[in-house]
Amino acid sequence: MNKTINVAFAILLTVFFPVQSTLAEDSKYDMSLGVYGGQFYKPHPEALLTGQKTEFKDQYISSLVFTKTLWQSASYPLSVEIEGVLSYQFGVASLGEIGVVPVLRWDGFPWNEYLKTDFRFGPIGLSYTSSVSPMERNEKGGSQWLNFLIVELGFSLPSSKEKEMFIRLHHRCSIFNTMNDYGTNGEDFLAVGFRSYF
Repeated sequence: MNKTINVAFAILLTVFFPVQSTLAEDSKYDMSLGVYGGQFYKPHPEALLTGQKTEFKDQYISSLVFTKTLWQSASYPLSVEIEGVLSYQFGVASLGEIGVVPVLRWDGFPWNEYLKTDFRFGPIGLSYTSSVSPMERNEKGGSQWLNFLIVELGFSLPSSKEKEMFIRLHHRCSIFNTMNDYGTNGEDFLAVGFRSYF
């Protein structure tokens, strides 16, 4: 919880003391293509941030991700992107996944002169799997259609802002059982990746 508060506080600071957006400097880079891979963990998304015991499982994900900037603020280092993801899961079960999610991107961190940092948050999207994953199924069943959520931190060198490494949470859920009543958390993958802007 403390780490979550620290991130929120850093974002609030940059809202009231805005740093010029590096997106404004590099507006020609409005699309990106990347890859990432990760491992399934439980019990739920915030477990890693709150220090709760986290159990990794032998289920993995490999993904291709594409982003396109739809809107960019002229006053703040904030933009809106649309992201599409094509994934393959393997390990306990093999299945395909496709997802799409609108994403808020904040890049106004005060240390960007030394390490360019992007924070992305996409809370409401849509994900479809080729079959119901056993990692999601319970006695009530499961669903191929679920909400798609991503939280991500990206890092690049100021001299090579078009090349970015990132860490992300890849999450599927029913949004507190609003999409179905199976009562399962969905899937959580902690992933690392690389993207190139063009």
